[in-house]
Amino acid sequence: MFPLATTLACCVMVMREAMRLDKRLVELIHCSRGEAQRYIEGGWVLVEGEVVEQPQVKVLGQTVTLHPDATLEPLAPVTLLLNYPQGFDVAVPTAPLELITPATHAQDDRSGIRLLKRHFAGLRPTTPLEVGATGLLVFTHDWRVVRRLVEDAARNEQEYVVELSDEITPEQLAQLNRPMSFNNRPLPALKVSRQSEHRLRFALKSVRPGQIAFMCQSVGLKLVAMKRVRIGRVALAKLPPGQWRYLAPGLLF
Repeated sequence: MFPLATTLACCVMVMREAMRLDKRLVELIHCSRGEAQRYIEGGWVLVEGEVVEQPQVKVLGQTVTLHPDATLEPLAPVTLLLNYPQGFDVAVPTAPLELITPATHAQDDRSGIRLLKRHFAGLRPTTPLEVGATGLLVFTHDWRVVRRLVEDAARNEQEYVVELSDEITPEQLAQLNRPMSFNNRPLPALKVSRQSEHRLRFALKSVRPGQIAFMCQSVGLKLVAMKRVRIGRVALAKLPPGQWRYLAPGLLF
């Protein structure tokens, strides 16, 4: 039998040993290990008031609490809307994703969705921008959004605002609204309207890479900048450049 002093020393050592967060949660709320992991990965567990999403994180003496609204329901897939700014090459696949971080989350996001780090993993890009364009980009985990924006892309209207160096004449505007071919293929019907002396609005489907620049050049207009402001029923609205927000639950394109 060990001396009392040795026994007390062993107890102190055990109490000072760091423990996995999921094991600590099991002790606190008497749930299963699997349930503890689901709570943590769902963003419902706080360590010293901060959300921790990794079950393997070690804790020692910190205050661990379970959010009062915690649920074991599976996390719903999310869709993120990014206002892609100038100064980045949209042709580089990783460039847009590098802009999606907790720090660039728009403050006026009214979706009601809690920001979780796991939302940033496995995002699928949809509906690429025209080369050189800024504006609305969509990333998602939701198969319904993928089906609508990728598989049914021909049915979704996109809206671009185009800045030009020259003043637009009525004749040029009429030409842009007539049937036109690009790369020896007829372009789908579209609507081009004038917003100001140097600005046009393109509403079109099945946008082909380089199409807008080609159309402007074909009627003698020099394109300066273009920005996508809408896809289907979802508009960029007042989302600041370089920031992103969640698509509100229940809203599709």
